Amino acid sequence: MKAYEPVDVLIVEDNPSDLELTLRALKKGNIVNPIYSVSDGAEALDFLFSQGAYEGRDTAQIPKVILLDLKLPKVDGLEVLRRVKGDERTRIIPVVVLTSSREERDLVESYRLGVNSYIVKPVDFENFVNAVSHLGLYWLLLNQPPR
Repeated sequence: MKAYEPVDVLIVEDNPSDLELTLRALKKGNIVNPIYSVSDGAEALDFLFSQGAYEGRDTAQIPKVILLDLKLPKVDGLEVLRRVKGDERTRIIPVVVLTSSREERDLVESYRLGVNSYIVKPVDFENFVNAVSHLGLYWLLLNQPPR
């Protein structure tokens, strides 16, 4: 059985450039919490529910926040959100959709499924850094989740 470190932020992002920008933005915002990333929806579900390659991971160690892209391979972000918010073990994890989708149906469906925030990725790097920095500050330092 493999030991897993606690994770405060789970980033679900299939685009390596967007992942790197997100990590840089969190670092620039002085967010030093443990961060873990996965590149598709199936891996995110495996991680969260301790199955597949993550079998044996303590499911009691839930992330403080999930940053979730919607357009993902294998299992799309809406299905990941549906599963996270539909399961008693993970329902309380704040999920922030961080996507390039400006489609109204994605926005409406995300909120219908229980997303905590929906952010369209700014194209401009400085705006992106500011958005992610504020997001990290709020969800990791200011937000008070239940114990």
